Amino acid sequence: MHGVADVDADYIVIGSGFGGSVSALRLAEKGYRVAVIEQGRRWTPDTLPATSWSLRRWLWSPALGMHGFFGMRFFRHVIVLNGNAVGGGSITYAQTLLEPPASVWREGQWAGLEAWERIMPAHYATAKRMLGVTTNERLAAADFRLRDMAASVGVGASFYATDVGVFFGREGDAPGTVYRDPYFDGEGPERRACIGCGGCMVGCRHGAKNTLDMNYLYLAEKRGARVIEQTRVVDVRPLGEAQDGSDGYVVTTRRGRMSARLRCKAVVFAASSLGTQELLFRMRESGALPSISATLGQGVRTNAESLIGIRYPGSADDLSRGVAIGSGIHIDAYTHIEATRYPAGSDVMGLLTTVMTQGRHRRMSWLLTIGQMLMTRPRALFRLVRTKDWARESMILLCMQTLDGQLTMRLGRRWFWPFSRRLVTEGPKIPTFIPAANAFAIKAAEATGGVPMTSLSEIFLDIPMTAHCLGGAVMGRGAGTGVCDSRGRVHGYRNLYVCDGSMVSANLGVNPSLTIAALAEHVMSHVPVATALSVAETNAARP
Repeated sequence: MHGVADVDADYIVIGSGFGGSVSALRLAEKGYRVAVIEQGRRWTPDTLPATSWSLRRWLWSPALGMHGFFGMRFFRHVIVLNGNAVGGGSITYAQTLLEPPASVWREGQWAGLEAWERIMPAHYATAKRMLGVTTNERLAAADFRLRDMAASVGVGASFYATDVGVFFGREGDAPGTVYRDPYFDGEGPERRACIGCGGCMVGCRHGAKNTLDMNYLYLAEKRGARVIEQTRVVDVRPLGEAQDGSDGYVVTTRRGRMSARLRCKAVVFAASSLGTQELLFRMRESGALPSISATLGQGVRTNAESLIGIRYPGSADDLSRGVAIGSGIHIDAYTHIEATRYPAGSDVMGLLTTVMTQGRHRRMSWLLTIGQMLMTRPRALFRLVRTKDWARESMILLCMQTLDGQLTMRLGRRWFWPFSRRLVTEGPKIPTFIPAANAFAIKAAEATGGVPMTSLSEIFLDIPMTAHCLGGAVMGRGAGTGVCDSRGRVHGYRNLYVCDGSMVSANLGVNPSLTIAALAEHVMSHVPVATALSVAETNAARP
């Protein structure tokens, strides 16, 4: 990358989630000066919210003065749950780290671009080691209840304890025991054994959850990577006459009313599927990066996902105990269900749930169901609609399918706020619910004395909710079929990468964090060490 002088960093990484943190460490290890720009803040056990009712510290909605780490984006086709923090979504995710079936590499836009089934196992192994993946040792009441439900419908053999990124300590030691770094030969931070409080998704306050600021990002900072928090990237444009990035880039950031310009040799977009898409759309339309592929925004996937559940009003068992996602089952060849929980007292999500119904006319069915409960189980209905004890009494069922379905995104004006342009969805509707999963929840609730739940958005808006938005800047052989190539390099530019969930090019059917980390390992494995850096080696312009 000749011609770049007085740079502030060799690489600027936009976002510190699974793609960004992996990139930061591997680039720093190769001798590059790395700056990571993250719009969220850095959290510690002392600053994390005690419950989800601490709305200003839990929810991410800067326009409303909320600067937490859990966000919700509302679209016409779907509601997307996402995270914003130093460490990205790892601060609020359920640390479930599963490999998808091998068939995903033969599907979607990335099929045939690499010998995926041969090369990815090594990257998965590396990501598992770095993230401390182990089998859940804190099975609790909700997990045992899921096991019994599976047996009642004939799929008991499919029950398993999840693979999670949690530190459980040594066998025989008490939960909460403090240990010197158990993962990186003492180079990592001190850790504490999981106590099974169920608080993973409101931020682990006990040092047991293997968030990215405990591994990849922690080690990257020790190797000199600089994390610039609470700062947004608002512009990325090439330097020099070529305008293809061969002379580097200038990145404009904003923190509050303050702006800054940073010069660098290369840029990695790792701002999550939504963040990367939105920034690339703005850069293309502003003329900063006009050659970004016209396929941007295509191939957006929601992991064929549905969030439902069962509530047990007055339950004697505390269903909030355990780890956030402690177990799972397969109810058929395509449908995977996981037992999920929030900690006791974190009942805000109860505001988004209601009684599940069946049939095409869902609002009318909902009214009939409520009326029937009012006549036959009025006390249960009262306890169901109140939020108090929601987490303690509820089993959230995270349902995913390997069946593919896609959305398209673009920048557009929303009818309720036409003064600015944001990401919007378009195209055919995606399924609002998973019939097989809903049928399982209803049958399991009847067998165990519970009430099946679903999201309000499903009943009243006819749109699903997902925590796993993927794609939108997918891989392709050229700009006509994808935004980047199989090694994350953006078509039409040099030294410009996509390295996050937006590059995922098929429906995974499982929690995607491990796959994003493994893909980032794959991408970064092809970046040469700093002493061997050259324009041709780093990123030849894509045809």
